[in-house]
Amino acid sequence: MFIIRIIWSFCLLFLFLLGNGEAVAGELSERLANFPQWEKLTSVQPASGDLVYPEWMAGTWKVTSTLVDLVAPLAPDIVTPGFEGNRRQLNQPVSFLVRFIKEQPHVTGFKIFPPIDSKSPILVADRAFNSLNLARASLGNEAVLAVKVDPDSPNRQITFLRSSRQLVSTVTARATETTPDGKFITTEVFQQLFKGSSRPYLNSVESTTAYHKLIANNPAIEADQVTAVYLSPQDPNYFAAASRPVALYRYHLEFFPEKMLTSSKE
Repeated sequence: MFIIRIIWSFCLLFLFLLGNGEAVAGELSERLANFPQWEKLTSVQPASGDLVYPEWMAGTWKVTSTLVDLVAPLAPDIVTPGFEGNRRQLNQPVSFLVRFIKEQPHVTGFKIFPPIDSKSPILVADRAFNSLNLARASLGNEAVLAVKVDPDSPNRQITFLRSSRQLVSTVTARATETTPDGKFITTEVFQQLFKGSSRPYLNSVESTTAYHKLIANNPAIEADQVTAVYLSPQDPNYFAAASRPVALYRYHLEFFPEKMLTSSKE
């Protein structure tokens, strides 16, 4: 159970690194504003291809992620594994490197959202690099052996852990939104399966993140992220929870340019 608690904490952070239908105008920003009054999102579209990020996210960044709030809406009747333990992470920043790189849009043969000129490179997350760095920052270097992305789909990823354990994450649906004030908001819904114990654990997670570029500031980007955990149909409390999340976690993210960090050390 201890390892599941650790993996749970890691899962809640890594979604924004994965990288869509366009959401109903304003729905995602309204959703963030209504925290923690959430129901299951209905406007997402089936995930197909990779997520294209705005050009101002290009490059390598040091990200600092801080858990600033957590809520169990259905407590005390339903509480997810590790929720109380995660209180120890409140206001404790975790830092790691991530990068967003240019790539030809049809290298893997999958469609891209939003539709773009197929001859133009797109900006995507370097998922294996990003998730490995985050996993090791969260769990420790020795606990995480490798992260591999399915070569046939950017939406499926496996994290290989010590003692033959695996975390299999599959993005099933997405939505994006660009607000009038320039925020880029994404939502991803995914299934996560923890394998390697006597009883595999499955659940559904939704993560909504609003990225905001800052002008002439360090950090250069800030983000507000809320991760909602839903029970899987296999859970005995599934029907009691209905469409409501059983855990909500809110994070504040800061992106510092790697070049600026390197220059400050010289």
